[in-house]
Amino acid sequence: MSKDKKQAPITNTPLFGKENFIWMVAGLVVMAIGFFLMSGGKSPDPNVFKDEEVNSFTRITLAPILLVAGMVMEVFAIMKKPKDS
Repeated sequence: MSKDKKQAPITNTPLFGKENFIWMVAGLVVMAIGFFLMSGGKSPDPNVFKDEEVNSFTRITLAPILLVAGMVMEVFAIMKKPKDS
C-alpha cells in the first residue's frame, strides 16, 4: 500500500435539513391521527356487538388511508435532498 494516497476531506454537512424534519413530523402527525381514528369501538356490554361502530367508514377506510399517506410522507422526508444553505 502506498502512503501518498490522499483521503477525501471530512465535511460536516447534516444528513437532513430543516425541511426534512418538518416533513417527518408532519408524517408522524398524520399517522398518529390515523391510529387514533382506528382505535375505539369498545362496548360497555361485552355481550353486545355493534357492527356500525366497528365497521364504520372511519375505521375501515379513512384511518388506513391516513396511515399509508403518513408512511409515504416519511419516505419522502427521508429521500428528499436537503437544500444548501
